[in-house]
Amino acid sequence: MLRIKQLSCLVAIVLVTIACGKKKNKQEAKKESVIDYQIEFEKVPPKSIFENDTMSIWGGSLVKGEDNLYHMYYAKWPKKIGWEWVNYSIISHAVSESPFGPFTHKDDALPDRGPEFWDGSTTHNPTIHKINGRYYLYYMGNRGDKKIVSVPGKAKINWVHRNNQRIGVAVADSPNGPWKRFDKPVLDITHNDSLAHDALMTSNPSVCQMADGKILMVYKAVGKKRKLPSGGPVVHMVAIADSPTGPFKKFPDPVFTFEGETFPAEDPYIWYQDGKYRAIVKRIKHEGKTRIFSLVHYDSEDGIKWNQGKYFEISDKTVTWEDGTTTKFDHLERPQVFIENGEPVALLCAADSINVNNVRQSFNIQIPLKVTKHKN
Repeated sequence: MLRIKQLSCLVAIVLVTIACGKKKNKQEAKKESVIDYQIEFEKVPPKSIFENDTMSIWGGSLVKGEDNLYHMYYAKWPKKIGWEWVNYSIISHAVSESPFGPFTHKDDALPDRGPEFWDGSTTHNPTIHKINGRYYLYYMGNRGDKKIVSVPGKAKINWVHRNNQRIGVAVADSPNGPWKRFDKPVLDITHNDSLAHDALMTSNPSVCQMADGKILMVYKAVGKKRKLPSGGPVVHMVAIADSPTGPFKKFPDPVFTFEGETFPAEDPYIWYQDGKYRAIVKRIKHEGKTRIFSLVHYDSEDGIKWNQGKYFEISDKTVTWEDGTTTKFDHLERPQVFIENGEPVALLCAADSINVNNVRQSFNIQIPLKVTKHKN
């Protein structure tokens, strides 16, 4: 009997050792398979600029339809009224036979619909996603008095519209619409809590489907801790939902933060690939009173906690054209990754330059991407 007990103990020890070994091997294999992305720009063809003589163009996002056309959703507003995006932008729709253009305007996807709606005066900063066979167009919307406060070359902001910003989603069965809009934001501010990170406004959604099928959102939030009307700090927060139309559960901790900085980043684009959540983010570095903009790369294991990527820096706003010449833009932001056949192939950005009269000339650019995958 004693020998049988000893033998049983020995068998148990062997089985535990084997199980631990298998677990360790799985952990080691997972660790070895972790892939770091190095994201670089390729040369840009001349056709990859989308602009308009009379309209300011901003922030394009791209999806491929079942018609084999590439559908871009972008923001626009009249140039003649100045930099009045926050109160006059609408989201429009253009198509092309290539993700790199040229694109042709087709229609207005989310026009004004009246101040009685939460998003009735402005729609801006679209990001388009096809999820489970349907099209989801996320955006910032607001309402207000439509008062023009700037002129070309002298930008100001309408604070009523700015602080009424909320996040919405419109849904369609086709990239050509029609788009179903909702009576409430998909992600509202946190009410009845003046200390909440998003007590004042929510904006600039970035969305992807998670590995488990849930919907991950990273969004821009502004609180009321600093003096109004601007408020602040300006941070980015995380929320997760079971459905693309919500409701979203908010998580408490800001992401893309830098110690001592109150507005360190903007305009993330997130996606899931090769076992990690990835993000291209506009970095806002403060040196004295000067702000230095660039595009950088973060990654995450769970979509909630984000770290600087091993290859952090992507671009200082400089692009190289096919003929070898280069341009460093005043802004290169609102990065939107276009993924085809499972790989990032293009980065759509809003870009601009300042003319001799100090007037901003804005447009969208489609940049070919080179992604080098480094295994640990």
